[in-house]
Amino acid sequence: MTAEHAMLRGVGAVLHSPRFYDAIVWFALQGRERRMRQRLLDLSRIRIGESVLDVGCGTGTLAILAKKIVGLSGTVCGVDPSPEMLVRASAKAARAGVEVRFENAAAQALPFADSSFDAVACRVAAHHFADVLTAVKEMARVAKSRVVICDNTFVSEASEEADRARDPSHVRNYSQPEWHSFFELAGLEVADERFMNRPLEIQPWLDRTQTPPADQARVRDLLGDRIRDGWMDLPTLVIKGVAAA
Repeated sequence: MTAEHAMLRGVGAVLHSPRFYDAIVWFALQGRERRMRQRLLDLSRIRIGESVLDVGCGTGTLAILAKKIVGLSGTVCGVDPSPEMLVRASAKAARAGVEVRFENAAAQALPFADSSFDAVACRVAAHHFADVLTAVKEMARVAKSRVVICDNTFVSEASEEADRARDPSHVRNYSQPEWHSFFELAGLEVADERFMNRPLEIQPWLDRTQTPPADQARVRDLLGDRIRDGWMDLPTLVIKGVAAA
């Protein structure tokens, strides 16, 4: 699949259950998402006083961490197409004692002027986007210097079918070459990238989306020997792009 083939119409999947979303992340990954967030922040090289945009921010976890890094002199904004997610994100930021601006917007149509942010980040949201290439172009447009995206990577068509059977909001995971193509077409040069395998416990992952038993069996069958002793590795890419010279 080429980058051009990923250009689909519409916003993509919009999630509307924020508490459910947080539970999925915690229980499925057993807290290991902290390492993933840290990899993204490390590549972003966010500094005190900078402005940061978190695209597909969900319940605001990454945006809140970014605000703690940029400090009082910096600004952080999170965008998500789900109003319910943003309500929970605002509540979490208030509890954390940080000021983060949250706006209702889709990644494919960011409501900001060109070069509005020093850094733009997107954490495990792109596989929900209907038009990934347009989203990456939008991130590149509003970024002054760097864009960092983290997401699961493509394994097989069977695995994609399993993801959709479990979670209809899933659109597609992409391979490393596809991500390189997206960045190139968006005018970004790949400056750094990191790979990791995130261990995922299968049964809690299925339970948290209330996957019916028949569909659970189908998901397991589609995943096949990727499942070992009730666990599966999620290959994940963190990729950083800067404006091409």
